Amino acid sequence: MRILIVGAGATGGYFGARLAQAGRDVTFLVRERRQQQLQQTGLVLQTPEGSTVLQPQLALASTLTGDYDLIILTVKSFALEQAIEDIAPAVGAQTLIMPILNGMRHIDTLRARFGDKVIGGLCKIHATLGEHGEVMQLSPLHVLYYGALDGNNDARLARVDAALRDAQFDSVFADNIISELWEKWLLLSTLGAVCCVARGNTQHILRSAGGEALLQGIFAEVLAVITADGYQQRPAVTAKIYETLNNPDAAMTSSMYRDLTQGYDIEADQIIGDLLVRGARHAVATPLLNAVYVNLQVYLQAR
Repeated sequence: MRILIVGAGATGGYFGARLAQAGRDVTFLVRERRQQQLQQTGLVLQTPEGSTVLQPQLALASTLTGDYDLIILTVKSFALEQAIEDIAPAVGAQTLIMPILNGMRHIDTLRARFGDKVIGGLCKIHATLGEHGEVMQLSPLHVLYYGALDGNNDARLARVDAALRDAQFDSVFADNIISELWEKWLLLSTLGAVCCVARGNTQHILRSAGGEALLQGIFAEVLAVITADGYQQRPAVTAKIYETLNNPDAAMTSSMYRDLTQGYDIEADQIIGDLLVRGARHAVATPLLNAVYVNLQVYLQAR
């Protein structure tokens, strides 16, 4: 199976490196600057177990040739439109496209262009890029979920599962990937919203007067919106998500908050703004999320 990883940042670099180590036919679609860096240094993978350097197969959009069996999108949501144009020449009759992006809006965008070639995917990993472009796994967590959006995990999906299993990360061939996607959005949007608006980690927030009420209020608004928009609640799962967030002994932050504190572009529209759009569609009140979104827009304007 020919696999194209779109992006070689923390997420794409990590899972792509693991697949390459496992002997899979992996190519990274990158920009020129990243290509030059990887050609000079190799793809450096740092994990709790040690450091490894790989010499990956690389492609630019201008040099992309032939169809790929599986395309894994790992770009930021605000880079999706360009990524769609970049991968178009690599999409053949049997190609499947698995996005690992935040939120849910990207699913509709991709399906409008590629139809039922789009499958569900998400990951759970603590990883970042180091100062010199090295991929750094910060904890043992490294799970990749995938499955058909309609739950029909047919022979096409079985081939994907065979390619992604046994590659030095945990894989989950999910029979209800759509619920997994809603639930990840619940977690990451609540975490991102509370950290960004309070400018701190969850430990600092929960040890502040009114911090738990803020967390609880944002969580409730997000859950109300996604439920109105189609999420079939799994109470045990949502309770576990809230329990994870509401832990004063754990100093959690979101990638959006970390990007914000470093002055980077952020996925404000995809993670928070889209919740407001969906909430308005179903007349769900979202005053806290609106306040967060205003805060993030001001940051982006100042940036």
